[in-house]
Amino acid sequence: MADETTLAPLPWGRDVIESILPHRDPFVWVSRVVTIEPGASITAELDVPVDLDIFRGHFPDHPVLPGVIIMEALAQAASIAMLQAPELRGHIGFLAGIDGAKFRRQVAPGETVTLTGRIVKSSRRLVVAEVEASVDGEVCATATQKYVLA
Repeated sequence: MADETTLAPLPWGRDVIESILPHRDPFVWVSRVVTIEPGASITAELDVPVDLDIFRGHFPDHPVLPGVIIMEALAQAASIAMLQAPELRGHIGFLAGIDGAKFRRQVAPGETVTLTGRIVKSSRRLVVAEVEASVDGEVCATATQKYVLA
C-alpha cells in the first residue's frame, strides 16, 4: 500500500490513489487528489463517466449517480487522507457508520464531483470524518462518516 511514492507532486492520479487504497476497478470512486494534509484533510475529485453502467438502471430516463456511490466516493477520499498519517499507513479503513447524511443535489453523468473530507477524530482503531460532495460549488451531499481500521 502507501509508501514514499505517495509523496508525488499533486494532483495525484490513479496510480498513487491505488497505491494507498485497496479498491480496484470497477470500484475506485476517486479520479484525482487535488490537495491533502495527511491525517487531517483532503480535496479530491470524481469524474462521473457518461457511459457508467449504473446509469442503465438508475434511472434510464433520468440518470443520476446513486447516493450510496457518492457516500462511498467520500469515504474513499477521506480514507486517502487518514491513511497518509504516518501512524496509519498500511492500514485499511472499513466504513462503519454514516451519520446525518443529507443529499441536496443530484449528480448527473459527465459532471465532476469535488470530494472534501476533514478528519475530526482519529485513533488506532476509529476515525471520524466530516465529508462534503459538491459540483461547481453547489453542495450535493454531506455527512459524518466513521471508519474502523484494520
